[in-house]
Amino acid sequence: MAGQLGVAVVGCGYWGMNYVRVYSELPDARVVCVCDQRQERLEEVSRRFPGVHVTSQLDSALQQDGVEAVIVCTNATTHYAVTHRALMAGKHVLVEKPLTTASVEAERLIELAASKSAVLMVGHTFVYNAGIHKMKEYVEAGRDQVYYLYSSRTNLGPIRTDVNALWDLAPHDVAIFNYLLDSTPRWVSAVGAKVLRNCREDVGFISLGYKGDRMDIVGHIHVSWADPHKARELVVVGSDRRVVFDDLNGIEQVRVFEKGVKATPAEPVTYGEYRLQIRDGDIVSPRLEVSEPLKNQCRHFLECITSGAVPITSARDGEQVVKVLEAIDRSLTLRGAPVEVMEDISNEHWKQSA
Repeated sequence: MAGQLGVAVVGCGYWGMNYVRVYSELPDARVVCVCDQRQERLEEVSRRFPGVHVTSQLDSALQQDGVEAVIVCTNATTHYAVTHRALMAGKHVLVEKPLTTASVEAERLIELAASKSAVLMVGHTFVYNAGIHKMKEYVEAGRDQVYYLYSSRTNLGPIRTDVNALWDLAPHDVAIFNYLLDSTPRWVSAVGAKVLRNCREDVGFISLGYKGDRMDIVGHIHVSWADPHKARELVVVGSDRRVVFDDLNGIEQVRVFEKGVKATPAEPVTYGEYRLQIRDGDIVSPRLEVSEPLKNQCRHFLECITSGAVPITSARDGEQVVKVLEAIDRSLTLRGAPVEVMEDISNEHWKQSA
């Protein structure tokens, strides 16, 4: 076990168990401890991964010999408290999305991690997907002007009890949009509904406004816990092509439609007079490197700890996503009125909110 980094997984639901599996498979890591308050989950860990210490007490997990890094997979509303305790204990931390449920809490964690010289990373797993990397290659090609993006993330549940569907599902797409555009939205507009008569929105429609180099870019996200059609699709529409990512298509996860339309000045040039130039080409399914996004993310976390590199999905990126979600909440209360995304949080704001 020499050279292996010791990991503790806190929260062992569906994703927590996946983290235990992945870190058990990586040669540079070993799972020292798993913490969960549900006895049946701890028994499942002991059955599948004998030799891993299990406990229902967070302090016990943090004090286990050999634990250098902590993976936080608890309910979103507990992320701040659990991560804060792990950082105070001197551990590197990878937190499942969202980083926190308040940007002032995210800022406090970022400052604490810096003071402890600890890596703090957020689990925006889709950013480590080979299909999303391929989409970014097309976006950055330079020839294509991005017009807009849209995504659908729907299914029948699973319904969470800590956050609504927008906080549960939209962080994935906000993080992907930000990654593809190397930007964060300036404003959002959102409407939601409680169609399941739940106390939280289970359906949401979100628009986001980005500042582009040549023109502003609009994004749209549809999330739902109540749609019987499961969808995990994201589309980028540009002047020369349409690029589609379908996470549920195991054969052609990315498809590129070499078709587009752009406006060029008409001859002779008259104010407001443009000619539409239509491009029609092939449909391409680019070859993708076969890899598991979660394993890519976990491996990257280890590399950041050993090399000191800044994570691709840093805590600062996670904070930006939380700010977008807060603006979405404000827009929901205003029935879809556009709301500016808060750029920064002052120390005074933190003191008032803490």
